[in-house]
Amino acid sequence: MSQDMFFQGWDGILRVLVVGGAAYVYLVLLLRVSGKRTLAKLNAFDLVVTVAIGSTLATILLSSSVALAEGAVALTLLAALQFAVTWLSVRWRGFARLVRSEPSLLLRDGEPCRDAMRRARVTGDELRTVLRIHLGSADPDRAAAVILESDGSFSVLERPARAGSGTPG
Repeated sequence: MSQDMFFQGWDGILRVLVVGGAAYVYLVLLLRVSGKRTLAKLNAFDLVVTVAIGSTLATILLSSSVALAEGAVALTLLAALQFAVTWLSVRWRGFARLVRSEPSLLLRDGEPCRDAMRRARVTGDELRTVLRIHLGSADPDRAAAVILESDGSFSVLERPARAGSGTPG
């Protein structure tokens, strides 16, 4: 077993400390300038950008073949592209539909919306799991709606308790 697997020298460690610290400070400043939306996870596109930023930072930290200046340009490019896409989405409805998915109503008033579930590739078992997590019960009659949001998360709207039902509200 090679010693290089565990320790390759102080130069590499010093590089990670210096370049990593500088890249981190740059990323924090970039995120402050670019705004909160840069890391919002409102849809699949936002998630991809967030993962790409993390991957880019990791590459800057660990790859000696990537200079800090190159990494800073890559991070800036990702933030600029995110800004451009969100700016265009707000101003052009067609572009917004292209990069963003719409929420899907999977259950309404206790009744599963089978076509929407099929399109979203959500099974009945998965829907019951969502109900258990959010309502503490897999009973679909307790839910007014279950919505698969644009970011892949689920929202569950509970039905109001009926007067005189004895069910706590």
